[in-house]
Amino acid sequence: MHPKLYWYISKEKLDHQFDSLKKTINEPLTPIQFYFKLQPVIANIREGHLALRIPRKKLTRREIKSLDAKKGMFSRFGYYIQDDHLYIIENKDSIENIKPGTEVLSINDIPASEYVKKYRSLISSDGFNTTFQPYFLKDVFFNFYTAENGFTNSAKIETLYEGQRKTITLHREIKSEKDLEEDKEQEKRTSEKKVNDYVAFTNSYNRNFKFLDKDSTIAYIKVKSFSSDYSKKFYKETFEKIKNSKSDYLIIDVRNNYGGALDEINNLYSYLSPQPYVLIKPSEVTSKLTPLRTNYFRKSTPLDYALKSIFYPTFVFAQTFSTYKKDGKVYYKMKANKSAKPQKNVFNGKIFVLINGGSFSASSIITAKLKNDKRVTLVGEETGGANDGTVAGFYSYQKLPNSHIKLPIGLLLVQPNINFSNTKRGVMPDVTIKETMQDIIDKKDPQLEWVKSEINNEKKNNTK
Repeated sequence: MHPKLYWYISKEKLDHQFDSLKKTINEPLTPIQFYFKLQPVIANIREGHLALRIPRKKLTRREIKSLDAKKGMFSRFGYYIQDDHLYIIENKDSIENIKPGTEVLSINDIPASEYVKKYRSLISSDGFNTTFQPYFLKDVFFNFYTAENGFTNSAKIETLYEGQRKTITLHREIKSEKDLEEDKEQEKRTSEKKVNDYVAFTNSYNRNFKFLDKDSTIAYIKVKSFSSDYSKKFYKETFEKIKNSKSDYLIIDVRNNYGGALDEINNLYSYLSPQPYVLIKPSEVTSKLTPLRTNYFRKSTPLDYALKSIFYPTFVFAQTFSTYKKDGKVYYKMKANKSAKPQKNVFNGKIFVLINGGSFSASSIITAKLKNDKRVTLVGEETGGANDGTVAGFYSYQKLPNSHIKLPIGLLLVQPNINFSNTKRGVMPDVTIKETMQDIIDKKDPQLEWVKSEINNEKKNNTK
């Protein structure tokens, strides 16, 4: 089903790794034990979207209700990973007066470095880029930890800050009435929250727009995820403001954006290209039957199942005619691989795009296209997603027969409409500027500051 399984690894090497894995299994394993053996082999395929889902204990309604009534234990901190070290860089509730920059040496007497090494082997980016793992691992570290150790109500951590070691016991605290009221308030969907794609878990927006100077010459758009929800309205309103303000410069920030919907990046690109364009190349699938291998009834309630059953013949008919054959290959019909026209409020000024190792999937597709078309200056570091495309689009959700671990398999080869680099690496910046842990703690942004300085220098030169 996977159209590029051997893009970054040979069949012989992958077969050898599976054979070697089989030799290590000589006694029964729990699903989580099996996961920690099998996922590193799948990670070696180097297809970032191809990964086993972490098997978790299914919680009862009572257990879920109990957890909802408590604050998170590890999620109230922000983290940074460098080499085999785990650091706390944000303490949202000033817990135990832990300072940003504190290293976590151990968790319940097990060295944090052991967890970092173990969990790093579970993560792969697309290809051989060197930047993705630390960004993604800091976000999912405690997903792996709780899957392995369960949802406990306390944990002992040993920390190191400015040469001083300290042992701290973290507790899963009960939420106060004020906390519960704030939860309810965050869940309300106002018009602003819809258009800017509000995320209650982080109490932040996926999309933000502002001007960075008093005279509105520098426009700034930050997109944390291409979710597509209300995105057309957001970009329409945003680029109308930019046009009316006669902005000369635009900064698009897709750092730490793990990707999302092709429709959204295709729509965004229509405001950035003065000429008609084609965002992606024709999307390859392995056969005409591939679109029918998606799980149509997945995550359906009994009512959903009944309604979907009525429309199932329509689904089958549509998917059957969604492919076409050309030069011996099968392709899936996509809006994004058709010629598109620029929007009336297309931006014609100078564009800078901020990228880093957390720019993955759709973020890499749009930045690779922008770089190829010489529309932007890319600033930051190599993206976590590949320059030449990825396999994702839609999935067939397989379930392993004995462990019941789920394996989503990407079915669609999605590649930007560019001249391929063939480097098997991420999108490379035009200007490389790295952000340090201290920059984050001090709330400094060297990448954005470089762009602002470059713009100010250009403005001065233009007035001479």
